[in-house]
Amino acid sequence: MSDPLFDAAARLLAGDGPADNGPASAGAPGNSVMSVGEFAGKLKRTVESEFGSVRLRGEISGYKRVASGHAYLSLKDDSAVLDGVIWKGQVAALGFQPQDGAEVIVSGRITTYPGRSKYQIIIDRMELAGEGALMALLEKLKAKLAAEGLFSADRKQLLPFMPRTIGVVTSPTGAVIRDILHRLEDRCPTHVLVWPVKVQGAGAAEEVAKAIRGFDAMPPETRPDLVIVARGGGSIEDLWAFNEEVVVRALAACTIPTISAIGHETDTTLADFAADRRAPTPTAAAEIAVPVLEDLRLTIAGYGQRTGKCARRYHDRGREQLTALVRVLPKRDALLGPQRQRADDVGARLDRGLERRVTVARGQLDRSAGALRLSTLERQLERARDRTAGAWRLVQSLGPNSILDRGYAFVSTRAAAGGEVVGSAAAARTAGAVTLHFRDGEVDAKVERGGGKAYAGKPGDQPTLL
Repeated sequence: MSDPLFDAAARLLAGDGPADNGPASAGAPGNSVMSVGEFAGKLKRTVESEFGSVRLRGEISGYKRVASGHAYLSLKDDSAVLDGVIWKGQVAALGFQPQDGAEVIVSGRITTYPGRSKYQIIIDRMELAGEGALMALLEKLKAKLAAEGLFSADRKQLLPFMPRTIGVVTSPTGAVIRDILHRLEDRCPTHVLVWPVKVQGAGAAEEVAKAIRGFDAMPPETRPDLVIVARGGGSIEDLWAFNEEVVVRALAACTIPTISAIGHETDTTLADFAADRRAPTPTAAAEIAVPVLEDLRLTIAGYGQRTGKCARRYHDRGREQLTALVRVLPKRDALLGPQRQRADDVGARLDRGLERRVTVARGQLDRSAGALRLSTLERQLERARDRTAGAWRLVQSLGPNSILDRGYAFVSTRAAAGGEVVGSAAAARTAGAVTLHFRDGEVDAKVERGGGKAYAGKPGDQPTLL
């Protein structure tokens, strides 16, 4: 059986195509001469017209996505290799992330790339070749992420006992969100933040990862205490978005405790391994997230009863101990009898002592009253006056002014210099200016050093003493 691609190329080489007006070849007189580019273009048109749309099955090799967004790969089996190209728009529409080694079925158009003299397939659609291939791809990705420690138990966080706010990443129109809200309402009403996302198809994995990172990036006062990633049941293809590496890494990096509730109890995705807790169903996730409010109330009431019983038990035990101590304690009269008798004795002695004290004080008062007669007081006052007058006369006779009455005078420094009495000639010369105190007044004088001159005043004038 011949290959149509090589048959088309053979027809071009045989001259089955538009004639060229160039000179004839020396080796083939009936063939026209073409340039390499013209031949490549004719070959490209022939191949594309011969092969409209094809479906191929093979293993991905050398998958690479470049900066422009396009992806390049090779499809191979045990006998051949075919290059392939996926344009940017088709890459975004793929339902999974292509990886080397995955067996896929692709649909597209066969064409040639003249720049490298090769033929290739332009891929429009790609799907995994059966469930066995999906599981093989899943196990390969699981082993890779597990080797990085994303599924390690050391990374798991404890779930809050009673979260105030719960964030839910799921489809806003499915039955999942209604089941979660109803279950939370029945168990323990809680504030819920829903981040709507696609849960299957192209772009679902990116939306789920973006929602998880969005909850994690919220400010502490508004972000939830717990995040539930939920989806209803479906085939492995429907749940494949939760096996994507971007979702697994977002769950592993989330600082908020997370619960994975993907599919039914028998469904398992890589998101279940990366989350802090796996729930078999979305409804079970709501049950894990919050306790039953009534059970919590009953538990608190039970603790209250136990606390009351414990307090009453200590109270009753203390009362029994007090009653036992009262029995062995002595009676009040037995304890206070001697003290009462002693108080009565002291009171009687106090009365007698007060009476005796009053009698003694009255006798002393009578004696003092006899000594305080008026005539006696007058004689004592007269004697005191005589003593005071004698003392005053003595003071006056010894005072400095008494000698002034006998014609004497005394010398002192000026009042500005302190007014101290001058008792020697040396002190007078040191003072320079002095004051002479007479009986009828004071005279200021100046002390001169050296020999004095003859008195030139009028006869009869009294000269200075210095």
